[in-house]
Amino acid sequence: MQLPGKEIAQFFEDQLAKEVARLKHRRHPVKLLVFLIGQSAEQLSFVKMKQRVAQRLGILFTTHHFPTAPIFEAFVRTVKEKSQSPDVTGVVIQQPLPNTLQTNSLYDFIPLEKEIEGQRRKTPFLPPIGMAVLTCLKYVYGQNKINRHLLVDAVEDRGFFKKTLRHKKVVLVGRGITGGRPIGKALNEMRINFFNINSQTPNPEYYYENADLVITATGKNVINPALLRPGVVLLNVGLRREKGKLVGDYDEKAIKEVASVYSTTPGGIGPIDVLYLYKNLIDAAKLQCSRKTK
Repeated sequence: MQLPGKEIAQFFEDQLAKEVARLKHRRHPVKLLVFLIGQSAEQLSFVKMKQRVAQRLGILFTTHHFPTAPIFEAFVRTVKEKSQSPDVTGVVIQQPLPNTLQTNSLYDFIPLEKEIEGQRRKTPFLPPIGMAVLTCLKYVYGQNKINRHLLVDAVEDRGFFKKTLRHKKVVLVGRGITGGRPIGKALNEMRINFFNINSQTPNPEYYYENADLVITATGKNVINPALLRPGVVLLNVGLRREKGKLVGDYDEKAIKEVASVYSTTPGGIGPIDVLYLYKNLIDAAKLQCSRKTK
């Protein structure tokens, strides 16, 4: 069975648009600031896609674009200055960054209540990609229904995940900054035990053969269907181009007879990921509004 990623995303989008409208009615507009470095066609495309979603939701969107990599000190000074603007609700630093800027300390220059990507240690937000994966798990292991209960609550849902996945063998493939690492953080927050494997892991076939659930985040074709346990659940967030098309970490035609549920690429988890970014942004707006009224 294919995971209905597009349908889940559309339902969430409708719900979030109502939230934005309510905030506007209370004279609390929502605005996202995105920092983009370089001229990568792929990165430019990702930012434009986020902008299109923001427009549909009624969210203000602005980009601070550096065509070439700035000096580190100049970049953090700009991040700090722009992030502190009272009309900015949340901030995104588009990844990946050049090596000269690649450090988690960048996020320390963003006010905690505006750091909506969940990168800081004591952040009130979970990473959007991790929340998207958790939503898919709620759908697969829950009631297979698309409704408001699919939205993940980091506190209330902990018991559900602990009970449902207690005896499941969960494998996370990849440890990158945009995939494996934030997904792992979300799984840990929900107390979900998992094995995190990567290209350096000895005998990875052992983990595939015994897995009930495999989450892939590599941007490479890493799944050999012959190694999979029948009935496995496959969720992919990895992305790459092959013959001009966007594809994931497994051949969907090859695995569909083995997997009980699998996500497609594109149209699987990606759209849900973007909407959780905006869910965090809306929650940030509510948090900032409540502090202003105290």
